[in-house]
Amino acid sequence: MLCCRLLPRQAAPWRHISGAAISAGPYQRGGSWYAPCAGECSGILTGRITRPRTMSKILPLTGKGAPAPQAPALNSVAEILAELRAGRLVVIMDDEDRENEGDLIMAAERVTPEAVAFMIRHTSGIICVPMEEQHLARLELPQMVPVNDQQQRTAFTVSVDVRAGTTTGVSSADRAATIRALAAEASVAGDFARPGHIFPLRSRRGGVLVRAGHTEAAVDLCRLAGLKPVGVLCEVMNEDGSMARRPQLEEFARRHRLKIGTIADLIRHRLRTERSVERICEHSVQTELGEFRLYAYQDRANLEVHVALARGRLDGPQTPLVRVHLADTLRDLFGIQGATRAWTLRAALQRIAEA
Repeated sequence: MLCCRLLPRQAAPWRHISGAAISAGPYQRGGSWYAPCAGECSGILTGRITRPRTMSKILPLTGKGAPAPQAPALNSVAEILAELRAGRLVVIMDDEDRENEGDLIMAAERVTPEAVAFMIRHTSGIICVPMEEQHLARLELPQMVPVNDQQQRTAFTVSVDVRAGTTTGVSSADRAATIRALAAEASVAGDFARPGHIFPLRSRRGGVLVRAGHTEAAVDLCRLAGLKPVGVLCEVMNEDGSMARRPQLEEFARRHRLKIGTIADLIRHRLRTERSVERICEHSVQTELGEFRLYAYQDRANLEVHVALARGRLDGPQTPLVRVHLADTLRDLFGIQGATRAWTLRAALQRIAEA
């Protein structure tokens, strides 16, 4: 299997290997963590392409490298999903190098006035409803501001209250009604008054594999639980008004008999159980250096397309020659050599053709 560390504008060395596979999403190799490519990488390779995924640059999930191993006090993703299906609240923590906070999370379609009252009592009181972009578009909920310069780029939309069956919109019962209405498939834009007391959030396509935030975690967890991908979240606070950190969050979960997990564990779960890239094209192509077999793969998270070119038999007795190529317009189209004198696209193809 091929797993190269890619740095911007550097040529990867040639290596003979027994096969090639490309991987998408944050994953670990040799102590380093990798994340999905943002479109800078295109691939030229030969090899046994049996489980294609996109190659990527190194992108640590935390400032100190890989997420910390799961602590004994934490619950598994399976336990978290079971709680959501049962209509119960869970605590989800993010990374210490990010917000270093924990959120109470619940499936929006299962919310009750009692759950909302609990959230108001033990959190900041700003209750948010994360959902996918197409759901927000159907309800005609635009972003709150045209330019989001909030530190974590949390994608707030205009706030809302459901019109039917509510009074001021601020009570636990009114907020629960608004949350359930936001999750309902039959709801339309006219069902909501703007502004209101509930804050919808836009989740990034690809979920926690693209952005390791509570917004994406809530949507991913609801989807994995077999529920509508609409969650409810609010940040847990200490009694003195400060934000609860991991020791306080673990004690909070024990005291209220809540399951507790991390976004890092959710990322690991998705990488183990999902395939984020699909082959969308395969056919023979003629080049000035002869015939190659072209494979195109699309990353389901960011819709980027990555190309692989293979020459000759990939299942023969000899190990194929493999190269991962970083696209460079000046070098590939015009043959302009930079300071590193990296391989051009044509030179890479020629070397493979001559192998």
